[in-house]
Amino acid sequence: MKKRVLILGSTGSIGTSALVVARQIPERMEIVGLAAGTRFEQLDQQAREFGVTHLCLADESKLSELKGQERDLYGGADGLVELVEATKPDLVLVAIVGVQGLRPTLKAIEMGCDIAVASKEILVMAGEVVMNAARRKGVHLLPVDSEHNAIFQCLEGHQGGNEELRRLIITASGGPFRTWPQEKLREVTLQDALRHPTWEMGQKITIDSATLFNKGLEMIEARWLFDIPMSKVEVVVHPQSIIHSMVEFIDGSVLAQMSTTDMCFPIQYAVAWPDRLPNKLKPLDFAALAKLEFEKPREDAFPALRLSREAGQTGGTLPAVLNAANEVANEAFRHHQLDFVGIWKTVEETMRRAEHIDSQELEIVVHADREARDIARSLI
Repeated sequence: MKKRVLILGSTGSIGTSALVVARQIPERMEIVGLAAGTRFEQLDQQAREFGVTHLCLADESKLSELKGQERDLYGGADGLVELVEATKPDLVLVAIVGVQGLRPTLKAIEMGCDIAVASKEILVMAGEVVMNAARRKGVHLLPVDSEHNAIFQCLEGHQGGNEELRRLIITASGGPFRTWPQEKLREVTLQDALRHPTWEMGQKITIDSATLFNKGLEMIEARWLFDIPMSKVEVVVHPQSIIHSMVEFIDGSVLAQMSTTDMCFPIQYAVAWPDRLPNKLKPLDFAALAKLEFEKPREDAFPALRLSREAGQTGGTLPAVLNAANEVANEAFRHHQLDFVGIWKTVEETMRRAEHIDSQELEIVVHADREARDIARSLI
């Protein structure tokens, strides 16, 4: 059955990979709407190629550049919600960084649309609200992050409850500084941090991978996606990025999902689920792999995992605070306003100063996000 798919964040790395998938399985995937931030020229090209007439641009000042015959245009944060309402998709791929993706996700769930979630911040900030809403509407949340998609695949067909799960093991490449001495991390430059050893991604997520905040956010996301305590979510460093994650059961059995490093794999799985489809993606060559290595993460040198675990265990607004402070600090580093080590320090101090409320209601989360950003900017 062909699915009508709306892509929020179509010009980013996830969005462009999703369009690669759409080209390969046109009989199963129809693009009905596209949304981007500022790249109006790329959005226009995508719309022309796929015959899409419903478009949204966060930068409303550029909307006039997209005008054309029979196009319905939407702008800003409200435009994302209006785009969901207008297109009535079967599946919404949410690939927008930050709080902007939360409202359209909740609107899509309210309308009964399935969600392919690539924006981990949505579940970090408001996992309880989003998952409860999805359960009420009988909506499927299909993970697109390679790690969570791997866990999802490993749990397919598992008939037992979560009490049969001992651990969810999220793999991490370790980033470009995996072997650097702790004292040398103060010397990290932006160019250093953008050299990810295995994945090609946008700048924000590439920096998050270097600090390991990406893995910290993924731990919190896994806690909500799979309804499991933070104490059962772990991270292991796996430099080759071939095993994307693992599930250990109480009998000691471990299931792992493996593939080459290409985001088209989890995107296609989410779109085609519950089916599997052939594709033209590069298969694994086991003879060429040579070895698969595993290490404990260095939490003393990379405190993002400790801070994320604290936020996930505490709950309430603290995960939103962690996420917002990290976004601000990450951006400041990319603009040479903060050194690399300062990213962790800014997040930790913001978590200490921000008011904590034991709730994830939407307005409370949005307020906590805004307050945390103000605190982080004042620290920087």
